[in-house]
Amino acid sequence: MWKTTLIAIRTTVVTLVLTGVAYPLVVTGMGQLLFSHRANGSLVADERGRIVGSELIAQRFASPAYFWPRPSTAGDQGYDAAASSGSNLGPTSRKLRERMAAEIVRLRDTNPDAHGPVPVELVTTSGSGLDPHLSPAAARWQVPRVARARRVAPERVRQVVAAYVESRDLGLLGERRVNVLLLNLALDRQFGRPTDSGG
Repeated sequence: MWKTTLIAIRTTVVTLVLTGVAYPLVVTGMGQLLFSHRANGSLVADERGRIVGSELIAQRFASPAYFWPRPSTAGDQGYDAAASSGSNLGPTSRKLRERMAAEIVRLRDTNPDAHGPVPVELVTTSGSGLDPHLSPAAARWQVPRVARARRVAPERVRQVVAAYVESRDLGLLGERRVNVLLLNLALDRQFGRPTDSGG
């Protein structure tokens, strides 16, 4: 009995050291060595070096001078990384239809010069509520509002959008996309920070 107990204790200690100490240290060290930016949360700094967010998590932009991400139902105010979730409202939900209809009206009112229908992703939430990307079409649809708010020609804003379109991963996975936070920081670098504080 004692011999079996010693074997069990040794096995537990060795397993604990290997899987609870050595493995996490090796994986963390490799992450820091090979891709520290990603391992540390893909944090993004502004022109002054202040951390303003992560490439991986959407955040609210209220000012008309910025591109807006998809709506979010993560947390009470949306965009809460600690409460990542979708709305769980299905296509037959009246509450979802009413919310989308109100959002379409708001987007049209704030961007009257936009052509074509409102892109669906600007009125629907992602599964996580934290999707940091938009399609290039959804970003281009917002150009008239952003250009008017910044008092620059729409073509200049379109050029910034075009410069920030990301390709498919490995050339075939996913879709072409634009990271909203990176795009908005590029606007500030190119045209200066807007005078209103609704960023």
